[in-house]
Amino acid sequence: MQPLIPLGGYAGWRFLSASLDSQMARFAQSPVAARDMEYFRQEIGNITSAEDLVSDFRLLKVSLGAFGLQDDLPNRAFIRKVLADGVVADGALANRLADKRYRAFSETFGFGGPLPPRTGLAGFADRILARFERQEFERAVGDQNPDLRLALGAARELPEIAARGLRDSTAWLTVMGNPPLRAVFETAFDLPKSVGTLDLDQQLKAFRNGAERRFGSSEFAQFSDPDRINDLIRGFTLRSEASFGPSPLTRGFAALTLLQAAL
Repeated sequence: MQPLIPLGGYAGWRFLSASLDSQMARFAQSPVAARDMEYFRQEIGNITSAEDLVSDFRLLKVSLGAFGLQDDLPNRAFIRKVLADGVVADGALANRLADKRYRAFSETFGFGGPLPPRTGLAGFADRILARFERQEFERAVGDQNPDLRLALGAARELPEIAARGLRDSTAWLTVMGNPPLRAVFETAFDLPKSVGTLDLDQQLKAFRNGAERRFGSSEFAQFSDPDRINDLIRGFTLRSEASFGPSPLTRGFAALTLLQAAL
């Protein structure tokens, strides 16, 4: 069952967010997803090393999918290194990558550290499967509307980051190091693509200034407020739709197309 998205832009976001729980419940009933999730639940506790995980295609598929990294499924040597290095050492691969999703992935599984991996902990499978189920739904939404996938990801991740009690600059850097989240903020704040070529301090200043202009505050902690997140997504969807023009999902698109053809 595919997500129902009758509209694009902010109207599409409002419909999707209002129907999210019921749509996700139906989506989770997919036989393929259910089989993969059940297999993960039964087998993940037996995994004790990075090599074990990357050697099992079905387990790796769910594990990567839970962090939005499913495109790396063929890159087993790279993922093995990300996991085996862990995150304790400053020189660990996950710590050196610009995309901070890899660090979250490695840290969650706990390979390569002084303690046993977290795969055998009570509730581990449930936590990963909850992430996987949400990410798979977001991916299916993205097949129809990439912007709404980004919006869903922002709605999921921003409260998590805000709740971690990070320093303000660290929280902003976490967003800047997460490509999907970064895209939402850059569009909502109308930042030029060239901002990514600046040094890191200048990029951080640009993001904070964007928040100050739009919300009256540059503090990242404001994104613990669902209303502030909705304001961000509203700005993102409206600006994105304006940049690319009306799509077939835009209300009145058919009539607009006929009018343009008559000119």
